[in-house]
Amino acid sequence: MTGYRPLVFAHRGGADALPEHTLGAYLRALDEGADGLECDVRLTRDGHLVCVHDSRLDRTSNGRGRVSSKTLAELDALNFGSWHPGYPADAELPDLSRLLTLERLLDAVHSSGRRVRLLIETKHPSRYGAEVERRLVRMLRHHGLAEPKPDADVQVTVMSFAALALRRIRAQAPTLPTVYLLELVPPGVGRGRLPFGAQTAGPGVDLVRARPTLLPAIKAAGHQAYVWTVNEPADLELVLEHRVDGVITDRPRFVLEHLAGM
Repeated sequence: MTGYRPLVFAHRGGADALPEHTLGAYLRALDEGADGLECDVRLTRDGHLVCVHDSRLDRTSNGRGRVSSKTLAELDALNFGSWHPGYPADAELPDLSRLLTLERLLDAVHSSGRRVRLLIETKHPSRYGAEVERRLVRMLRHHGLAEPKPDADVQVTVMSFAALALRRIRAQAPTLPTVYLLELVPPGVGRGRLPFGAQTAGPGVDLVRARPTLLPAIKAAGHQAYVWTVNEPADLELVLEHRVDGVITDRPRFVLEHLAGM
């Protein structure tokens, strides 16, 4: 594997060590040397893009109900970190408990002083449908990120399990890179064919293990492959054998240390 080194992306900021989708988790991942960050985005009732994976609040906050039914102010009043074992007891740490908006994450990435690749997953189904992608492209344009520049410090890629979402991105921002996320293998994809609007395949590591011909077919078709969520040594060895282009992991430090020892 001489000369081979995949990109390492901190999944939800590196959710193993610190509460997922918090600014503190993302800043830690950058300090550890991750090449990039991965986040999920949803729309609030009043039209803000926030970094939350689940459609409901119950698992990762002290709130209840759907993210999409709450305003930004209502969400900002919740604690998004105290559920996690990595959250210090009896502490007031906004960077580990406050709701993270995509706007704040983009500001932090811009201010990091280093090159960062940001993977943004739009979550579907959503009651707001195409408005999720419209708001996202509008925000990326505001930050000068909707048209990638090779020398820019911040590079954005949009991901989704929904092929329609990627088509919407292609229509609104034709040069923005996209990843088609896979939990199952739709017709044609097993032969390496991706839907219109997608340039990179994003299979889950369980799918890679269950379908050993998938990654070779994707690579043979000329596509890149980013695999999620690679946390265990055996899974890391598997994807490295396939020479994947990106490793998305809750444990960026573990992956980086392994790569450094190769």
